[in-house]
Amino acid sequence: MGTSNDNQSTAKPKGPGVLKVMQSILAGAFGVQSSRRQEEDFSSHSPWPYIAAGILFTAGFVVTLILVVRWVLSGQ
Repeated sequence: MGTSNDNQSTAKPKGPGVLKVMQSILAGAFGVQSSRRQEEDFSSHSPWPYIAAGILFTAGFVVTLILVVRWVLSGQ
């Protein structure tokens, strides 16, 4: 029969929340990530949420820069 210990050992560990991933990505992008938070991010979770969020952030940043440059150059 299953006991509560069996349920706890087979339970899938919960991943980081969306807000935590966003905070880590933004802090890392601006270079203000604390070493404690960085160790927590690297040790306790799968890297895929951080990789996906980093790619999306970088793509959004590049698109924003392109749009700002086009807007500035169109005003000349």
